[in-house]
Amino acid sequence: MSAQNIPTLETRRLILRGPEPQDYPDFKATFTSYRARFMGGPLNTYESWMLYAAEIGHWQIRGYGMWMIHDKATDETYGMAGGWKPAGWPEAEIAWVIWPEAAGKGYALEATHAARAYFYGTLGWDCAVSYIDPKNLDSIRLAERLGAKKDHDAATIDGSDAVYRHPTPAELTGTQLGDGIEMEISHYADPLFKPKGWALD
Repeated sequence: MSAQNIPTLETRRLILRGPEPQDYPDFKATFTSYRARFMGGPLNTYESWMLYAAEIGHWQIRGYGMWMIHDKATDETYGMAGGWKPAGWPEAEIAWVIWPEAAGKGYALEATHAARAYFYGTLGWDCAVSYIDPKNLDSIRLAERLGAKKDHDAATIDGSDAVYRHPTPAELTGTQLGDGIEMEISHYADPLFKPKGWALD
């Protein structure tokens, strides 16, 4: 799948587009930093370049992948969200990463919710998981806000990750959970909203 054929998703504040070469500097800055400690990093320059090339190539191989998260008004990039299933992954994963300076503004919640809706509604997925380092509390909180629950029986990648299983489309559509996610996203979209407590993604 070429970059021109990767679908574009729009939300209240964001545009999700396929990764392009000009987006690499922000990706590199994050994956070579301490921010990447729960994602196999920090990586060196070569490793970050190879991983970014894999992000682009994943769309070609699988027909889905990770989108770059752009601000709808400014086109600034905030991170990535989407699907991920490299060789050896037991199941298709819904994954996300937010650049450090963009954390705590609800961008990961908004982008990941849109990506999951696309996988369920357009690609026909009936379930998905997220593989999360047990020490990555921010990602665990985000998974739980998306309605994902820890699946103790699911196969892990290497035995050291926790598996969070996302709700099925039937468990989301027209439910209190689905409405609650939409409500939280609308709060973050309100310029007067000032979240308190943890700087959640």
